[in-house]
This record gives sequence, structure tokens and C-alpha cells, in this order.
Amino acid sequence: MEIIQIIGIGIVAAIFSITIKQEKPEMAILVSIAAGVLIFFIFADKLPYVVETFNTIVSKTKIDTLFIRTLLKIIGIAYITEFGSQICKDTGETAIASKIELGGKVIIMVLGLPILTALTETILNILP
Repeated sequence: MEIIQIIGIGIVAAIFSITIKQEKPEMAILVSIAAGVLIFFIFADKLPYVVETFNTIVSKTKIDTLFIRTLLKIIGIAYITEFGSQICKDTGETAIASKIELGGKVIIMVLGLPILTALTETILNILP
């Protein structure tokens, strides 16, 4: 079970980070980033399965692939934004973390506009 590995790495990294933070705070940040990257690589091999499942859904439902690609991009941006924001929060830079979150939200909103437009047009075509 990968979740046990993820939790184990997280706990060990947190203890290690707390221990060295008093002596070398800059190293504690690197430990945090390294743990995050290592955890990412543990679950990264699951991502092609998600894409494959979305592709299967698209082929069965004849949904425009643009919508699925956009949805996957939005999900990816949300995760990357959260990761970057949490790293900034770990370093005590909450103002920068907030700006990263705002940037991610704006990009997600822009990516979602074509889907919203298509949905609106579909609803308007259905209504008499």
C-alpha cells in the first residue's frame, strides 16, 4: 500500500526537518521539498491510469476531447498550485503562498471558460 509509504516518508521527513531546523533552517526546507518530490514519484505512476480512464469515458460517451483535456489540465494545475503553496507556507512565506493560490485559481478559471461557454450554449439550445 503506497499510502503507508507516503505517510512513512512524511513522518520521517517531518521529524528530520524539526530536528535540523534549529541548527540549519535552510536544510529543513530542502528536506521538506525532497520529501514532497519523493512522495510525488510514489503516486506519479497512477496518473496514466487516470488519463486512460478518462479516455475510455470519452470514447464511450463521445464527449469532446477538448473538455477532458481541459479537465485534466485543471486538475493538474490545482495539484501543482497546492504543492507550491504548501512549500511556501512551510518556509513561512504565507503571502507568496496566497499569490500562488490566486494565480492557480485565475488560470483554472480561464481554462474553464470554454467549458462554461459550451455548457451555456447547450442549455440555450435545449430551451425553447
